[in-house]
Amino acid sequence: MYRFFLKRLLDFLAALIGIAMLSPFFILVFVGLFIANKGSVFFVQPRPGKNGKVFKIYKFKTMTDERDANGVLLPDADRLTTMGKIVRKTSLDEIPQLFNVVKGDMSVVGPRPLLVGYLHKYNDFQKRRHEVRPGITGWAQVNGRNAITWDQKFEYDVWYVENYSFLVDSKIFLMTLFKWANKEGINAGDNTTMEPFSGE
Repeated sequence: MYRFFLKRLLDFLAALIGIAMLSPFFILVFVGLFIANKGSVFFVQPRPGKNGKVFKIYKFKTMTDERDANGVLLPDADRLTTMGKIVRKTSLDEIPQLFNVVKGDMSVVGPRPLLVGYLHKYNDFQKRRHEVRPGITGWAQVNGRNAITWDQKFEYDVWYVENYSFLVDSKIFLMTLFKWANKEGINAGDNTTMEPFSGE
């Protein structure tokens, strides 16, 4: 019953409560990024959801669009603003995804939605991560986030697909709060984000 009805209902209610509770932070971050990014506040990007269906994910934009002389985007670390670093370090950039949860694109807990360009690179095992709605947080996030390898990430994602329940989701949610409070696993080594997934 949880998988077929209650999970979606609880996601919807939790997202509405989260939006209401976090609205003061939403406004502060909005104003801060508006100034730091010269008007560009939101990062909107297509991501694959359940069954690979593509949707638009919403996040606060922590990097500028600065490019080099050839028009190529500068490395992530060079485009990350001071305000962006604060927002990313505190994971406040994830707040707008609560609207994705309300819409039904995402769940509070589930495998993190990756890039659309990765879809054709997955093997049959890795594709199983799309059997459920992607989440704001997930089993891979509380077990290392960007500090683990791609193989480990997929192992954790598929484990979640096979084992999720109310108790598992509750455990992941509570572990997420603990990780957030201790700022664990935000970055991969000295890089701002993980290296791109190149396939098997």
